[in-house]
Amino acid sequence: QVQLVESGGGLVQAGGSLRLSCAASVRTVSTYTMAWFRQAPGKERDFVAAISRTGATTLYADSVKGRFTISRDNAENTVYLQMNSVKAEDTAVYYCAADRGLIENRAARMDYWGKGILVTVSS
Repeated sequence: QVQLVESGGGLVQAGGSLRLSCAASVRTVSTYTMAWFRQAPGKERDFVAAISRTGATTLYADSVKGRFTISRDNAENTVYLQMNSVKAEDTAVYYCAADRGLIENRAARMDYWGKGILVTVSS
């Protein structure tokens, strides 16, 4: 069982930056591909970014490409999402997820989820 805990959310102004962290409860986090998803009020949970086990490969949703960066520190059992040039439409609850399989963007394939953290962008 893998427990994931997100932190770093909050209120940020449009155009600003925020860094989310996801701490994993296991030292074997390096055996999982990791991803971030988000869910805005009244909408479905959408893919944001994913990263391979070593960090060599990343995948981004078109809506965040060039603005967000996913990274990981396996020694610290932590995954990050650096959010730059945020927009009002980035407002959502952000979820960290772990996947035993290969890097991908489908929520249904994720094996473990964090409880989520709210990010609010004020315009």
